[in-house]
Amino acid sequence: MFDNYFRKDINWGGKTLTLETGKIARQADGAVMARLGDTIVLCTVVGARSVKPGQDFFPLTVNYQEKAYAAGKIPGGFFKREGRPSESETLISRLIDRPIRPLFPEGFRNEVQVIATVLSHDMENNPDIVSLVGCSAALTLSGIPFFGPVAGARVGYINGEYVLNPTLEQMKDTKLDLVVAGTEEGVLMVESEAHELSEDVMLGAVTFGHTAFQPVIQGIIELAEHAAKEPWALPEPSEAEVALKKKLAEIGSASIAEAYKETQKLVRYGKLSEAKKAILAQLSEEEQALAKGMLKDLEADVVRNAILDTGIRIDGRDTKTVRPILAEVGVLPRAHGSALFTRGETQALCVATLGTGQDEQIIDQLAGEYRENFMLHYNFPPYSVNETGRMGSPGRREIGHGKLAWRAIHPLLPEKEKFPYTLRVVSEITESNGSSSMATVCGTSLSLMDAGAPLARPCAGIAMGLIKEEKGFAVLSDILGDEDHLGDMDFKVAGTEQGITALQMDIKITSITPEIMKIALAQAKDGRLHILGEMAKGLSGARNDVAGNAPKITVINVPKDKIRDVIGSGGKVIREIVEQTGTKVDIEDDGTIKIAATSAEAAQKAIDWIKGIVAEPEVGAIYNGTVVKVADFGAFVNFLGAKDGLVHISELANERVNKTSDVINVGDKVKVKVLGFDDRGKVKLSMRVVDQATGADITEQVGARRPRPEGEGEGEDRPRRDRGDRGDRGDRRPRRDRD
Repeated sequence: MFDNYFRKDINWGGKTLTLETGKIARQADGAVMARLGDTIVLCTVVGARSVKPGQDFFPLTVNYQEKAYAAGKIPGGFFKREGRPSESETLISRLIDRPIRPLFPEGFRNEVQVIATVLSHDMENNPDIVSLVGCSAALTLSGIPFFGPVAGARVGYINGEYVLNPTLEQMKDTKLDLVVAGTEEGVLMVESEAHELSEDVMLGAVTFGHTAFQPVIQGIIELAEHAAKEPWALPEPSEAEVALKKKLAEIGSASIAEAYKETQKLVRYGKLSEAKKAILAQLSEEEQALAKGMLKDLEADVVRNAILDTGIRIDGRDTKTVRPILAEVGVLPRAHGSALFTRGETQALCVATLGTGQDEQIIDQLAGEYRENFMLHYNFPPYSVNETGRMGSPGRREIGHGKLAWRAIHPLLPEKEKFPYTLRVVSEITESNGSSSMATVCGTSLSLMDAGAPLARPCAGIAMGLIKEEKGFAVLSDILGDEDHLGDMDFKVAGTEQGITALQMDIKITSITPEIMKIALAQAKDGRLHILGEMAKGLSGARNDVAGNAPKITVINVPKDKIRDVIGSGGKVIREIVEQTGTKVDIEDDGTIKIAATSAEAAQKAIDWIKGIVAEPEVGAIYNGTVVKVADFGAFVNFLGAKDGLVHISELANERVNKTSDVINVGDKVKVKVLGFDDRGKVKLSMRVVDQATGADITEQVGARRPRPEGEGEGEDRPRRDRGDRGDRGDRRPRRDRD
């Protein structure tokens, strides 16, 4: 039935990677079932056969989706089905998109959709790498113009050794989480989080990963030899397009170059607009329709050649200089921490908020549910680039930029036990001309330190660019937006003075050499250290204490067997503590209790309450209590949290008491002394030996009373009268002879 079924098994790092095609999703242009262990991903590719009229861009979409059944789960929520993509799914979609996008031929405009669906997850092998490999294989088989294949690998760094595709369990011990993707010739994409590793270690990880995925590339090629479809024809420029491109260079190069001499972004854009209008005015209507896309290529040629020829960039800088920086903190009076980081025409307003354990984000993934106590949200409003646009939920770019900054800061956060706060930082990009994600890293570091979060060290980030032509190349520090769009590389490095914490690289050409990467890393280090020095002028380290209006968290520990007492039946006790003290109380399974309050008095009140609940009564100790029940034989008093004890009627006062309610009533506040415990462990209390005004022990003054006979006191435990004294009563039936 499956005549075109093919399968390729690849020995990859001691595991078997399996690629199958021809059995499932046979109507797609390309479909591959990729499997590593018991993690299985179905990857499909479909390309449109025609281009929409007037379309001047390449519409590539990549969708990675996780199905709950892959891990034997049923989705949560009311609808019980998968909904909009999670943050993790969005990030993995971008992870697949970035290395494959540069490998489509220039001028290809057909819409292409790539879908990766996780069908099975073994809780050991991460499906993101499997998805990347499967999508590359599907594209290679589809016949769609694609200069692949590509492959990817995850690299860990455990005990000083690189580890290929570490398992989820191994990832708990790694100092590095790096994903590298590329072709046989070179690297196209890097994404990583690191614990302040050196440039040499990071470069070694990239090289290790690139070497490690070569068997996968060869396996895809061998699969394609058996199963690839007929290739589509490559788009070829017409004679009219070639002639028009030459004409544009002749009539427009000078005016474009003159416009790019303007260093201010908006003024430059105005001059470019005028120059383009003048160029188009010299063309026929038919030529104008073709020329709009070509003008971007003309801009790229002018800018790139100027940098390579002169070493001077758009804004007048050389290749290594960082734009002027201003770092300000405490700019928002009511925020727990805030910073305004300005670098040239790029500006980020970062605001930090400190919360409690109740503010942690619950993340539900296929691999399991966990709680996240650090959130970083990046917003890019259209006004930041002088545009109008949609305002709504964050797009893929905003999620990706926020996650990159999160990775840079995350390794530097204090341990949760030492700083038990939930941290949220929001980065509002108020101006943009260059890397706003790296400005977010700098602003986030400053705002957290301003809030009193003790980061290990301040963190800064810098974006590097590349211009590469046959006549040479130039690595650019702190790139502008235009240098990013017109260049060949977007290389972002974040870290401290001691090492790198995050690295992200996207290449727009087929690959780059290790030599270029080494130069870029060294240049980025110099730029990062310079930025850290400028940031230190605003704030060099965390403040000594958290902000005055932030919650103060106190951590105490109670025995595990006392947790239920603190919570109470149905949460009654803990709710009462929160309501009465105005605090927030988080209780963990190990007996750790975190009390958050805006005042020391409220916190202490809650602490004393909880300690009272878990404390054991001490014989001879005096406690404050409340009468909760009155009986003929005495009164029950609640003391030491939720504990009750009995004050026998004989211990209410020094004089004889005929009726308990003559002395006390329910709700009265009293002072009691613990006399001891009865044979059932019940607490015996006394009021008469305690001065009710001062709480002083007056046992010696009043003297000790003769102890009650054993068993005398509580209700049914009082001794019964001898039934033989009753005599014969007419209304009583005679007792049966018990013998």
